[in-house]
Amino acid sequence: MKTLIIKYGELALKKSNRGYFEKVLINNLKLNLTSFNEVDIRREHGRIFIEFDKYEFEEIIEKVNKVYGIVGFAKSIKIENSIDEMNEAAKNLVEEALTRKNYKTFKVVVNRANKAFKVKSPEIARLVGGYIYNAFEDLDVDVHNPDLIVKVEVRKQSYVYADEVKGLGGLPYGTGGKSMLLLSGGIDSPVAGWMMAKRGVVVEAVHYHTYPFTSKQSTEKVLKLAQIISNYTGEIKVHSINILEIYKTIQEKCPKKHFTIIGRRFMTMIAEKLAKQNGCISLITGENIAQVASQTMEGLNITNSSVSLPIFRPLIAFDKLDIIEIANKIDTYETSILPFEDCCTVFLPSRVEVRPNLDDVVKYEDVLDREKLINDALSTIKTYQITPETEIEF
Repeated sequence: MKTLIIKYGELALKKSNRGYFEKVLINNLKLNLTSFNEVDIRREHGRIFIEFDKYEFEEIIEKVNKVYGIVGFAKSIKIENSIDEMNEAAKNLVEEALTRKNYKTFKVVVNRANKAFKVKSPEIARLVGGYIYNAFEDLDVDVHNPDLIVKVEVRKQSYVYADEVKGLGGLPYGTGGKSMLLLSGGIDSPVAGWMMAKRGVVVEAVHYHTYPFTSKQSTEKVLKLAQIISNYTGEIKVHSINILEIYKTIQEKCPKKHFTIIGRRFMTMIAEKLAKQNGCISLITGENIAQVASQTMEGLNITNSSVSLPIFRPLIAFDKLDIIEIANKIDTYETSILPFEDCCTVFLPSRVEVRPNLDDVVKYEDVLDREKLINDALSTIKTYQITPETEIEF
């Protein structure tokens, strides 16, 4: 039977809450593998084992590699607790590894969780290592810096594996509360949402548009970004809201240089109201300090002052190239750079106040009927339930 060994690191530090985090992780794995029949997922002493016969390893790994909370996984050979079987499994594993890479050195690492097995870990490592050494004349032992590490785990049965693959890490999705993501069609906000989801936070999203000044394609682009993130999170709820009248009113009644920061405050206030209606206890943005004029420290503080919920900005100190690297890793980058304008770029003034003063901003904002503008915008809401299977066409 094919067995995938799943390792998780940070969960082991949760002590009395560890069982809860493990159960959520197992449930997330089951959800991601729903389309696969006859797959057994079980937990045993700090490991999760996925066992199957009728599928290829790569099919299962593709799904497992999108589950938060996993630090590593490996294909393994499942055998009985026998030195002879360990030797043969290790030999087969090394033979397969040598077809992919010209390894020169190796060592054997043993974890004997089953203390009823009488042969102790150092002796198992010596016996299996000696068998490999005698079977492959061009392969030498190096216990300090080996090219290939062969691992043996002794439990109710034994597992032999190598070539461990790094997982996403983080915490199981659904263990960190719920937050409202301000999702634009740019590069940053999808990455910010993905990163908060990696810390276990359930992500819901709000997207702002100014149709007909922005096209329907700009909204479809955002829904596509949400769909890409849903490969990691499962279903995501996306609320699309038209804020054209807010922008027109600000443009008419407020100084141009404060247009951007006042517009940002309105988007944040709408997001907070929507968040509270949907059980979210924080907001998420893709803001990055000093990346654009409205994201100076003064501008961010003024945005913060418009709401009571905390605003999480996981990208706050990232370089743009670092953000692009993650966007490429999670497959959002190519969609983010599609040339469909969002509401911010359409109404961007020629000059922006980079060091705004809160008193000035509030004074200009006070001439507006905040509550009416916010409620009118919320009346335009359209909500989408986005999954990896949702059909989205540009």
